[in-house]
Amino acid sequence: MTASLDTIAAQVRVCTQCELHRMRTNAVPGHGNPNAEIMFIGEGPGWHEDRQGLPFVGAAGQFLNEMLQSIGLSRDEVFVTNVVKCRPPGNRDPLPDEIAACSAYLDAQIAAIKPKVIVTLGRFSMARWFPNERISRIHGQPRRFGDVVVVPMYHPAAALHQSSLRATIEADMAKLPQILEEVRRETAAEDAPPPPQQMRLF
Repeated sequence: MTASLDTIAAQVRVCTQCELHRMRTNAVPGHGNPNAEIMFIGEGPGWHEDRQGLPFVGAAGQFLNEMLQSIGLSRDEVFVTNVVKCRPPGNRDPLPDEIAACSAYLDAQIAAIKPKVIVTLGRFSMARWFPNERISRIHGQPRRFGDVVVVPMYHPAAALHQSSLRATIEADMAKLPQILEEVRRETAAEDAPPPPQQMRLF
């Protein structure tokens, strides 16, 4: 039986699987549409997210909102989460054991939502599907993994630190509507009944 997002969120909020729980103000399970076709997975909560218990509410989140609006989407239509659900101290990179401790929660969220497209934001979420790749080489390139298409992208925060990446991130985001439409067509074709067999008259 697939756990509901509310059940997963409740488990995340009381989780003590790694040391990050000792320093958190709030765990940040994720937020958005439980039936989202597109799921965004970032790296970890920052200061603002830790205070509010919601993902992507700081400056990087504002940039994400702007990009979603540019392709005709809102945060209410997608689901946003991170590979780790508690803020690493000083906003450092999440450690392998921290990512591993949260992996079951992310697995459960993906199973509950069943997104058509997963967008990884940053190299730590990208590494879940592309462990030996460089984000500079494969960003914006969709690849299918079973029932889902994964699109690696730079983290929105990267554009705040390196303004030259802003246009790259915006261009990758602009591809999402077409990628989603192609996935919808493929899904519809797979679900369509086979054509009727012509009866032979003997």
